[in-house]
Amino acid sequence: MAKIEKFEDLEIWQLAKQVGVEAYRISDSEPMKSDFGLKDQFRRAAMSMSDNVAEGFEYNNNPDFVRFLTYAKGSSGEFRNKIIILQAANKLSQNDFNFLYDKCVEFSAKTKRFIDYLTDFELKKKNLKGKR
Repeated sequence: MAKIEKFEDLEIWQLAKQVGVEAYRISDSEPMKSDFGLKDQFRRAAMSMSDNVAEGFEYNNNPDFVRFLTYAKGSSGEFRNKIIILQAANKLSQNDFNFLYDKCVEFSAKTKRFIDYLTDFELKKKNLKGKR
């Protein structure tokens, strides 16, 4: 895997950013626009995905990064839960639901693979140190 210099280069951050941007676009329109509590929760849940990827990356060590990636994956589940309920309550269009749901599922799958990669990398690094 190529060395990533900044979190903006990570594909998972780019996916999470797309979710955040769409969440802002959707929540600036009715029926969410005038429901301030819902609008705030919706935006915070969406932003938490990219926030956690960025924050974890900036710690500059894999164990902390893995912890924050786990939080980001959890945030994706929280957001997915919200959009399922909002769509069922007719607060979210089918097209917006489909886009957000698909991006969240993709984000979760790719984040899980990245967590597994980093965890395996750390394990191998630890095993190499033990053999010296």
